[in-house]
Amino acid sequence: MNKQELRKLIRKKRRALTPAQRHKAGRGLTRSLHHSTQYLSANRVALYLSNDGEIDPHWAIEDLWKRGKEVYLPVLHPLRKGCLTFIRYQPETPMRRNRFGISEPDFRRGTHVPARFLSMIGLPLVAFDERGNRLGMGGGFYDRTLAFSRRPGQKPALIGCAYAFQEIRMLPAESWDIPLQFIATEKGITSLSN
Repeated sequence: MNKQELRKLIRKKRRALTPAQRHKAGRGLTRSLHHSTQYLSANRVALYLSNDGEIDPHWAIEDLWKRGKEVYLPVLHPLRKGCLTFIRYQPETPMRRNRFGISEPDFRRGTHVPARFLSMIGLPLVAFDERGNRLGMGGGFYDRTLAFSRRPGQKPALIGCAYAFQEIRMLPAESWDIPLQFIATEKGITSLSN
């Protein structure tokens, strides 16, 4: 099965989940993240707003707010084509829809932080494997934005957020792909071998 077929199949499975199944999985994701020292010790955490049936980190975002942590969301960078920046997200943050119809903080009105200054980034994905390979939606936004993480030095912990059924035995990896260090699902969190 090629990447396009795999994306189509798994996205269909995600969208077929009932609201109750999504709710239960989102809560499970938050419980799993609580078993991660990267999550518990992070001061600046980037997550995302669920779209297209992705596992919902809404409860993790609320948990971080309650614990006094800074939460950031990915935003399409208006000047650096194909890249993301991260804008601080709070309940009163002004939001807008980007060109893909995804809700994001308004770039002009938010406090943005480059990825290298975040403690942890929770990434959405379509599929993952045990080696840390991630299949996204195909735009390469995270790979371009996180290219700096290939160099030695301090970098954010990269945690893929997914339903357990999104695991694939082996995904093909491209030279530009940025591997995940951990995967968090509704069933637990796993350190991946890169």
